[in-house]
Amino acid sequence: MSTIAPSLWNKELELLVRDALQSIRFGTVSLVVQDGRVIQIDKSEKIRINRTGHIDGSGI
Repeated sequence: MSTIAPSLWNKELELLVRDALQSIRFGTVSLVVQDGRVIQIDKSEKIRINRTGHIDGSGI
């Protein structure tokens, strides 16, 4: 695993990634990299349905 140069990983990017991670309960956060730089953050959230068929909205 290589270390990311400070110029490519800044405080703003860190805050965006942290926000994406903290705002979901189940799902994925992906970073899209182009020419060695993060150009996009994708977040995919899953909504879990409990066994009685009701939607668990606690993560929304």
